[in-house]
Amino acid sequence: MALRSAEQYIESLRDGRTVYYRGEQVKDVTTHPDIRVAIEHAAGDYQLAEDPRYKDLMTYQDPETGEISSRYFKIPRNAEDLLKRHEMILTGTRAGHGVVPIIKEIGTDAIFALYIIAKKMDDQLGSHYFERVQKYHQYCRQNDLSMATAQTDVKGDRGLRPSEQEHPDYYVRIVDETKDGIIVRGAKVHTTSAVAVNEILVIPTRALGEGDKNYAVAFAIPANTKGLKMIVSPFGSVPPSDFHHPVSTHHRLMESLTIFDDVFVPWERVFMKGEWQFAGPLATTFVQFHRFTAISYKPPLCELFVGAAELMAEANGVKKASHIREKITQLISYTETVRALTRASAYECRVVDPGIAVPDTIITNIAKYYFASHYHQAVSWLQDIAGGLLVTGPSEEDWLNPETRPYIQKYLGGAKEISTENRLKLFNLIRDLTASDFGGYHEVLAIHAEGSLEAQKITIYREYDTKPCIEFVKRVAQIRD
Repeated sequence: MALRSAEQYIESLRDGRTVYYRGEQVKDVTTHPDIRVAIEHAAGDYQLAEDPRYKDLMTYQDPETGEISSRYFKIPRNAEDLLKRHEMILTGTRAGHGVVPIIKEIGTDAIFALYIIAKKMDDQLGSHYFERVQKYHQYCRQNDLSMATAQTDVKGDRGLRPSEQEHPDYYVRIVDETKDGIIVRGAKVHTTSAVAVNEILVIPTRALGEGDKNYAVAFAIPANTKGLKMIVSPFGSVPPSDFHHPVSTHHRLMESLTIFDDVFVPWERVFMKGEWQFAGPLATTFVQFHRFTAISYKPPLCELFVGAAELMAEANGVKKASHIREKITQLISYTETVRALTRASAYECRVVDPGIAVPDTIITNIAKYYFASHYHQAVSWLQDIAGGLLVTGPSEEDWLNPETRPYIQKYLGGAKEISTENRLKLFNLIRDLTASDFGGYHEVLAIHAEGSLEAQKITIYREYDTKPCIEFVKRVAQIRD
């Protein structure tokens, strides 16, 4: 089995995993009214792979086995592979109405990073991690599994190293070792879609010193492993009205505090054990792939902003106003700059041992920084075009009430080209995207997901080679050493 149906994917989540939501343990995540929405959204990855319109994009034929598999599992070997991956993420996000499914994207980002770092560890230390990563990758591909990556430790006092913390479990660590494997303890936060996947991959969040070697650990476990517990965040939870919330009633992500309460990991699933000098490189390599995923799923949301701004300007009768056109032009420029930088990072990739194409680090981080640093301004432009009825308009109940509907119909109309009902639908879409619990979730996500603004700036400065620029200045200014 190299491809599963959406139904098979959903059924596979009925595995007895330990999940808590709003103070209660969830017995079956597939039937929970809120969590089920996130699962059905995530199932879009599987539905697209079955859709004849997208099958060539979403799948590929494995050259070794001849099996048709999800393209997410295809190791990128060149720019073309990265561009296909970018297009695949775009397509999935558009199908999710601007919300990325993200149940294979992050997991395979981690697998690609593990391949690269495992090869380095094997070459330098004589370890045997590469074969383990390879077998795990094949297992996930052949069973078409969904995966989440748990990277961000809870951290405690961020001014202290992991081994210096008040209690030692602010970072996930190895607490014991047996002949069959290791036992780990600690917690990760911001684990996207952990509640909706089959496998949890765990990697370090930062560079470590020799005193932190017990925290240098990478592994993978099934989501129903004994001792693994998920406390799922309710923020961005499903609202009650499809009329008011046309996106978030059907499409959402869920984050969890992921707890490892003395979890056993068998040796074949351990990909780093104490090699502290490789913890930082693994974290960084994962981010190189993960931020490419991030900038690949941003354009569909930007496209919603552009389209909503155009239609709202028409509905309000202000489309010809110069300041409105200026704001829409800014939204178009914002969208296409992110798209162009994403494609450029694929074209400018570098191929590293063992033959894996890595998106250009500097361009990827510039794209992510550009998106995040301009997101709130983009929201402001869209809200300004829409007007105050985003948050002062009537309720769905008032629209359905035969006594009040005629008044709404009469007084909340705009330009004749768009009906009152459609104008209300535009307000509701823009409110859902920018002025709701879901919209607030996206605003924080823009800043902090896939690394903060400062993380991108640090990476850009660290990775950029300024020496040619300095030498150029010296030549022009006739400065001699």
